[in-house]
Amino acid sequence: MNTIFFRIYLVVFALVTQCIFAQNYKDGLSDGTLKVNAKDIPVKVFATSELSELESFAQVNKNPNTLVILNKSNVEKSHFISSSMILANYKNAKYQFFDKDFKLVENITVTEDNIETLKYVVKTQTPITSAETVSLETPYKIWDPVSGINLGPITLHFYSLMFICAFGLGYVLMTKMFTIDHVNQKYLEPLFTWTLIGTILGARMGHVIFYQPELFKEDFWSVFLPISTKNGLKFTGFSGLASHGATIALIFTTLYYSFKIIKKNPFWVYDRLGIVVAIGGAFVRMGNFFNSEIIGKPVDPNSPFALLFPQQSSEYGVTVPRYPAQLFEAIGYVLLFVLLWVLYRKTDKKYQQGWLFGLFFIILWAIRFFVEFLKEPQGDEFISFAGLNTGQILSIPFMIAGIVIMLYSKKFKITEAENGKPE
Repeated sequence: MNTIFFRIYLVVFALVTQCIFAQNYKDGLSDGTLKVNAKDIPVKVFATSELSELESFAQVNKNPNTLVILNKSNVEKSHFISSSMILANYKNAKYQFFDKDFKLVENITVTEDNIETLKYVVKTQTPITSAETVSLETPYKIWDPVSGINLGPITLHFYSLMFICAFGLGYVLMTKMFTIDHVNQKYLEPLFTWTLIGTILGARMGHVIFYQPELFKEDFWSVFLPISTKNGLKFTGFSGLASHGATIALIFTTLYYSFKIIKKNPFWVYDRLGIVVAIGGAFVRMGNFFNSEIIGKPVDPNSPFALLFPQQSSEYGVTVPRYPAQLFEAIGYVLLFVLLWVLYRKTDKKYQQGWLFGLFFIILWAIRFFVEFLKEPQGDEFISFAGLNTGQILSIPFMIAGIVIMLYSKKFKITEAENGKPE
């Protein structure tokens, strides 16, 4: 057992050390190698989500060998006029255009029909011909997936799909637990409804209050509805969700459900809900990974953790190799789920109401606290103290609450017979 803890300590120490000595990319450019037939051409790699930055780069870049990865927002049909003008400037500056397979697009006239086929803009001292085979090699991995599954007139975004998986699996797990505890299934539907309302509304309000309070003035309706009105009415889906806000809202909605509907000690519900939330949180972080958001700090390109997110928002800074902080959190939540599920099935701790929930609170927010050392800030970090950011400071009260709940859970022990009530 001591060996296991020692190995965990070494992993945590390595992550923190890499954070302290993280790579500093002063020019916002990464290094790569463009392989043209048998020839290796060192190139500087650039990407941005902002059209203004993309436009200025064509003028200020002095590197003789450069590769620009086009962000999907750079080549959207909705921004065709401005995008086509910017790409025309690159063409005039002797850059060449390639598609996602590194096939040269020659003598191109950018139109609304072909603009989204462009993926790379390349400038080399010797122009590349269509007969040459081209590929890009980098010491880091590049994470640049499609945003979702195209279903004709609509696209099912992976972020939304992860939410569906989280609630779907949560429903299955809660059904299983109600069966194990011999609780009537009629109490399951209202729990699912109140959990859904609390999660979505609480997470959205938490994000706005803790990270983007300016939205109350700048785009009020986007706080409550999945739309944006800043530059015309646009459906955006619910983006910008904070787990701290979701937790606070779930506490209150579950209190109502416990006292008014199932009529059980709230800690009985929290114990089981914590198991579901743990695996649900992993799915949500996977959704963040697909969206290239909640990303980590810059990291040395040779690190095994280094990932380049070409689709990342400019709010996180320059587009350079970073930690996949979303995956670190997701893995932690999966392990937490496994631990809680084993304790629920193999021990009597489910009869000590609040014990599992307290443990859930301590470990979940400890994971969040430590991963925050490797993450970029989300919005303005207006809450900070002693070098800790908003996410870390908000996690501390939850961890303390978990300890208190575990200590007091001894007062709420029940028997197996009492566990199944009401029938």
